[in-house]
Amino acid sequence: MNNDQNKKIVLFIATLGAFVVPFMMSSVNVALPSISKELSMSTVALSWISLSYSLATAIFVFPFGRLADILGRKKLLLWGMIGLSISSALCGLTFNSAMLIIARVLQGISGATVSVTVVSILTSVYPPGERGKVLGLNVAMTYAGLSTGPFLGGLLTEYLGWRSIFIITVVLLIIVVVLLLNLKQEWAEATDESFDYKGAAIYGIALFGIVCGFSLIRSLSGIILMVIGFIALIVFYNFETKVEHPIMDMNLLKENRILTFSSLAALINYSATSALSYLLSLYLQYIKVLDPTQAGLILMAQPVVMALFSPVAGRISDRIEPQKVASIGMAITAAGLAFFIFLSQGTSVIYIVAGLLTLGFGFALFSSPNTNAVMSSVEKRYYGVASGILGAARTVGQTFSLGITSLIMALYMGNESINASNQTAFIGAVKVTFSILTVLCIAGIFASVARGKINRSGQDL
Repeated sequence: MNNDQNKKIVLFIATLGAFVVPFMMSSVNVALPSISKELSMSTVALSWISLSYSLATAIFVFPFGRLADILGRKKLLLWGMIGLSISSALCGLTFNSAMLIIARVLQGISGATVSVTVVSILTSVYPPGERGKVLGLNVAMTYAGLSTGPFLGGLLTEYLGWRSIFIITVVLLIIVVVLLLNLKQEWAEATDESFDYKGAAIYGIALFGIVCGFSLIRSLSGIILMVIGFIALIVFYNFETKVEHPIMDMNLLKENRILTFSSLAALINYSATSALSYLLSLYLQYIKVLDPTQAGLILMAQPVVMALFSPVAGRISDRIEPQKVASIGMAITAAGLAFFIFLSQGTSVIYIVAGLLTLGFGFALFSSPNTNAVMSSVEKRYYGVASGILGAARTVGQTFSLGITSLIMALYMGNESINASNQTAFIGAVKVTFSILTVLCIAGIFASVARGKINRSGQDL
């Protein structure tokens, strides 16, 4: 097999792997009202179906990035895909809310492997001049999953029930597993180094405490968890500066401005945008009284635009400074979020679609150039770590976005399900949440600009 054929096979596996997880996530968002009805879940409990997955992914994505460099990226991706298959089957077989949330945690742990291996494998195989193109294609497949998820998820939920979403996911995952088993090549540049188990544990405690504490901030237990989380974060920083082979090389962040600010920009961007499909799915089905299929069709608008323009943005970032492209994308994303500050019971579907199209275009311009900047800013031996940092920024951002949403929902609605008597409170919570997310995204523009310019060898200019 020649080098070009090998690169195409790797690209196919990576893009198919990148498709499956977002497909599942976006499908589940559309199915939330049906899940709530069958399992009798409150608004706060319902938010944990998404939050538990994101939190588990966020905790494990960083350590797994380091583990991928040591054990091998293909091997870790294979284990993750097998774990995803098993946990997805458990989701489809669940009979109560607690079991579903536990299965979602297992999905999140397995899904973390996809976040850290797919991008680093592509970066290992493709040289800098071709990297933006393939990363853009990879992002496009991610958004293809996000775009088909709402529609197919709506159809499956309406005609076969929400459990069928997880069954379809298992079938797709098995295909990826078979392909990986037949791929002989491996990528591991740090096989002679040890894994920092203590650092990984401290990091997990810190993130769990901060995120869970934030979602429970109204109670004393929430405040205690946040304090524990921040103390653990300080301990983690000090610990990692003294370990011979840390899961996070602090010098890498200190010395690499592009990596630091690109990751911060990604964190802010995902914090500002990730709750969108969750909120709009509830809004469209409870307030606009649309069925899951109709809601899914509307929600497709954003990821379809992402899928169309991400490869273009990736190619542009091979020729034009990624800082400029990504910063413009962040600004357009903020404008798209601002649309939803003015939602009401009478808001037209056309208005909602216009906001989603704006958001999709902005996110496409931001995502692949930002990823290109991160992966081009480090040496080959740090690809797994850089991918882990970027994956952590994404998943922590997703978790905080859902955490903010859960907090606002709890403040406005308490622990009740959405019904006719509290729809006004629900809309108020949605408007406040989007106001906060818009301001957050505006702040992200400055982080994107602050990264500075890069050259093709990844050094600051």
